[in-house]
Amino acid sequence: MSYYVHPSSFIDDNVEIGENTKIWYFCHVQSGAKIGKSCSFGQNVNVSNNVIIGDGVKVQNNVSIYEGVELEDYVFCGPSCVFTNDLTPRARYPKGHKYKKTIIRHDATLGANCTIVCGHEIGEFATIAAGAVVTKNVKPHALMAGVPAKQIGWVCECGQVLNSNLICPDCMRKFILKNNKIILVGGVNDFLIVALTRRAA
Repeated sequence: MSYYVHPSSFIDDNVEIGENTKIWYFCHVQSGAKIGKSCSFGQNVNVSNNVIIGDGVKVQNNVSIYEGVELEDYVFCGPSCVFTNDLTPRARYPKGHKYKKTIIRHDATLGANCTIVCGHEIGEFATIAAGAVVTKNVKPHALMAGVPAKQIGWVCECGQVLNSNLICPDCMRKFILKNNKIILVGGVNDFLIVALTRRAA
């Protein structure tokens, strides 16, 4: 196999797993799931039927990714973060496969113990703080915290919180606010050169 599965984990039939992906202790990947390349799944992770996961995704311990959830490339799921797929669950009246769709866009970060209520989209490069409860769509690059989660700032592509001038203190990328969204100013290489020059000085 071009991927690794710990002997304590179980992979159902009809599953696709990309090369260099690692699935560690006590995990279960259910039928119809599609997992990309170079992903990492910690202890006690469940990937439900027909879930789609992109490349480079990292899922920490004790996370269940339910049917209806899609994780794009390089999403980070912190320990014990929670997904749902039914807004009105009843044990007596199961929904079958009529689940609400939840999409986590590329490079987003979900903090430990946060909850993503189903039927919403988390924008690219967004960060959900530990313990937050997301009840609505989240804009790209937004920093969300609280119960229910509210936007408290913006984050850079590298994950650092932007300062009041919308400049990243780590990589020196600069953004501008337009139509309530942030946009990168200039090329990434320009900012990396500036950052390296400052660090070398």
